[in-house]
Amino acid sequence: MIHIRSSPRVYSATVSKMTVPAARPIRLFGSASMNPAAAGTAAKPKEHIYVEDPKGGRMLRFQESLPRLPVPTLHETAERYLKSVRPLVSQDQFNSTVKVVQKFISNQGDGPVLQKKLLARSADPNVKNWVYDWWNDAAYLTYRDPVVPYVSYFYGHRDDKMRTTPASRGAAIVTAALEFKNLIDTKELEPEHLKNKPMCMDSYKWMFNASRVAAPQKDYPVKFSSVAPENKNIIVIRKNRFYLLPHEVDGVQLSTAELEIQIRKIMETADAQPMALAVGAITSANRDKGADYRKDLLASDPINADLLSKIEAASFVLALDDATPSSYNQRARQFWHGDGANRWYDKPCQFIVCSNGVSGFMGEHSMMDGTPTCRLNDYVCDVIFNNKVDHGPSAASARNLPEPVELKFVISDALKADIKEAQDDFAAVIALHELDVTAFKTFGKNTIKKFKTSPDAFVQMSFQLAYYRLYGKIPATYESATTRLYQLGRTEVCRSASSEALAYVQAFDDPKVDNSKKVALLRAALAAHTKYIGSATAGYGCDRHLFGLKNLVEKGAPLPEIFTDKTYGYSTTWILSTSQLSSEYFNAYGWSQVTDEGYGIAYMINGNSLQFNVVSKHKDSPGMGAAIGMALTDMAELFETELPPKAKL
Repeated sequence: MIHIRSSPRVYSATVSKMTVPAARPIRLFGSASMNPAAAGTAAKPKEHIYVEDPKGGRMLRFQESLPRLPVPTLHETAERYLKSVRPLVSQDQFNSTVKVVQKFISNQGDGPVLQKKLLARSADPNVKNWVYDWWNDAAYLTYRDPVVPYVSYFYGHRDDKMRTTPASRGAAIVTAALEFKNLIDTKELEPEHLKNKPMCMDSYKWMFNASRVAAPQKDYPVKFSSVAPENKNIIVIRKNRFYLLPHEVDGVQLSTAELEIQIRKIMETADAQPMALAVGAITSANRDKGADYRKDLLASDPINADLLSKIEAASFVLALDDATPSSYNQRARQFWHGDGANRWYDKPCQFIVCSNGVSGFMGEHSMMDGTPTCRLNDYVCDVIFNNKVDHGPSAASARNLPEPVELKFVISDALKADIKEAQDDFAAVIALHELDVTAFKTFGKNTIKKFKTSPDAFVQMSFQLAYYRLYGKIPATYESATTRLYQLGRTEVCRSASSEALAYVQAFDDPKVDNSKKVALLRAALAAHTKYIGSATAGYGCDRHLFGLKNLVEKGAPLPEIFTDKTYGYSTTWILSTSQLSSEYFNAYGWSQVTDEGYGIAYMINGNSLQFNVVSKHKDSPGMGAAIGMALTDMAELFETELPPKAKL
């Protein structure tokens, strides 16, 4: 790790421009493959200089000196794109696509003009990241389907055997989360690093005291002061009722014991009343409908605007669910979507505690990816389970605190109808989805590393083998790769389906192929994946570049053929949408599929176990989970043939 000093410090790091050379170059220009000079690749990696700026505090000290997201050359992206689609389409279709791509990048094609515009945008000093705004809009803010289940994501926490009541568990979580929030507010949080390079920390500002707001055609985010006294509250939801709970009184943060007392009061008060109309349900709706519902909420009574502002400005939400999930599947369902009522789905951070003390987290995705909230939840669990957090004075020292205040919305007849419609729509959407959690306990990353390969690549290749066994082909596969090495970096696609992967899965169950050949093919597939994800992390995948070029086509002008080509549509229909976030403190992590014909596979790779949350629209999620488990076992057994007897599992 790099430690801050009192004066600016300069150091350099090698930033690789292109870490994934094609194993077998696609030949675009007659009989000769593209040469590095034509691609514009540098002979040596560029050296980037990082400068520590004390004004940014510990958290943001590298922020302004982070490199800008690069723009690959047209030739680089053409090569990578063609190599990635080769195993997905027929030879005839591929030959046609090669011609389309050649035309696009030629001097007579649209590519060079669009590339020139993209380079100009990238060079604009007022644009810190050329894809950032486009991606936020297209992937999130203009996306009209409900955030739950299609955008939001969740984690489940390991059980706390010391705190088994909702009040005690919730109070400890709030205290730990406030400790993390304080590190952000004071800019004392250490930035994350990837291979000794600092990562962008800008998105952390959207973690607390923020909200998404539904609006016609395009939503927008709002951010409130995290240090203003009027915003130092959490929203507690119980029986669909919203309560404002200050987490600081007279300039002093509530102790865990005081929070537990206040949370217990909220539960007693809410439980003594009838179930309230679910105002929170309006945030579960299609976003255009949600915008209309919000208007009806504001029009019902002037007081509602003030109450709504309090929810949006609050630090975060604590949802106290009247449910007792126990199995992995039940917990995943509870934290992924719940009952569609006891939530405010537009808040980026919602901690959830159930009546049996089970806890988890739900995140809204629009302005922040999973890595920051994974760190938040890992921190919360770590400091609680290892007693690293100061819980403050005991209950005996509790102050005479003001009673928590219920935010009582005035609900018009129009809003009542909205709430009913939202709840009906929610139930219908959730019924379309099938979720299955596979907790694979046979081995984890410690064993995989004995095979001298990347655990992530190993798991990704198990997906390819599992899908091939079920469907007889490999699918277009999205693995999320972070680009936070760059200013305002978010994600790029790692295309996990490769020609090497296809060769390996085709041979794997063939009795005519000996084990040594199978091992060689599997290692080639693993190497191809590792190289591609390295390239994507370095900003040299093909998908964001093509997305950027497409965004620069003049309004009303026909799209270049590369974007209307059948191969492009097929290869960007992510049959497998996958992502890894891992913590030894989690027992759940997941989100939705992105196409009706596919699967969403969220996975965790821990020391001695793996876990897969498989979601689909009734495409036999349990069957896919079982196929992945079998693939993992078979791959490990294959690699065992290489190990000396004493090293075998």
